[in-house]
Amino acid sequence: MPSPVEIFLLLATTFYQAIACLRENREPLPGQLIDVGGYHLHLYTAGKSSPTVILEHSLGGMEGYLLVQEIAKLTRVCIYDRAGYGWSNHSPHPRTSQQIVTELDTLLTQAGIAPPYILVGNSFGSYNVRLYAHYFPSKVVGMVLTDGLHETDMLKMSIYLQALKLFFVSGFIMSIFGSILGIIRLLKLVGTFEIIKPELMKFPPVALFPIKRSFCRPKHWITMSRELLNLNNSSRQLQLTRKFAALPIVSIKAHTFFQPSVWTMLLPMKAANNLREEMHKKILNLSTDCVQIDAKKSGHFVWIDQPELIVSAIKLILKKVDK
Repeated sequence: MPSPVEIFLLLATTFYQAIACLRENREPLPGQLIDVGGYHLHLYTAGKSSPTVILEHSLGGMEGYLLVQEIAKLTRVCIYDRAGYGWSNHSPHPRTSQQIVTELDTLLTQAGIAPPYILVGNSFGSYNVRLYAHYFPSKVVGMVLTDGLHETDMLKMSIYLQALKLFFVSGFIMSIFGSILGIIRLLKLVGTFEIIKPELMKFPPVALFPIKRSFCRPKHWITMSRELLNLNNSSRQLQLTRKFAALPIVSIKAHTFFQPSVWTMLLPMKAANNLREEMHKKILNLSTDCVQIDAKKSGHFVWIDQPELIVSAIKLILKKVDK
């Protein structure tokens, strides 16, 4: 049974999507919209050959667009906007990993993207790719988990980290109104994204466009809130999964959750990093062929801080698959 907050967020997304429909249709679409059951998800494909790399974003993230062209030099790559993000419609269903996996497999099937797949999941996306590999083991030949999560520790978060999660939810809800009023669009125009995260300046505008575009829309922040509010449900769904025998997995571990800055000085960094340490120990036990790459110069957002490590991890999986 959805909570009152979840119902409010769903109604808000439905209302926004209705009034924004004409404007959305006038904008260029880099990929294609695929019907997954009465609503559409955006899918963009680049590169050739097999296996196909499937990019699964973090909670609220669109970071896969930063690397899609580099990965396309290695093999075929598919990037999709989860329901509620980017060019995709919102989903009327709860934003749990199980529902996301159902939508992803429907999307790939409807689009004719045949396996085998290498799944790349960033942060919360690691939940989704693990659950996908659990449900569809014959389709998956390897995984890359970028500063991934582990359900056991996520369900045992300290009171300080629980408070941090609620703080994030309140920020997301405030951003819903900020995007409706055009404040976030104005912040984008004055370069606030790059001020907060200067590493973004090394990426070309064409790669940043779909990311910034999504963050300027209310449905993006509504979906972030819905996913975060359902995070415990997703964690419980992962508790039912098994280990992956000898499936090749590369786990990329960031040096810290947030890089020290004026923006993070008041956050419970020690508690967050202790949680990450415990999670990464458990991630290494997911498979007998799981290796860890240390991203020594990265915060949690490895895709921005050290994107070359993602490419290296995919190359490593490709070599194992080719044997």
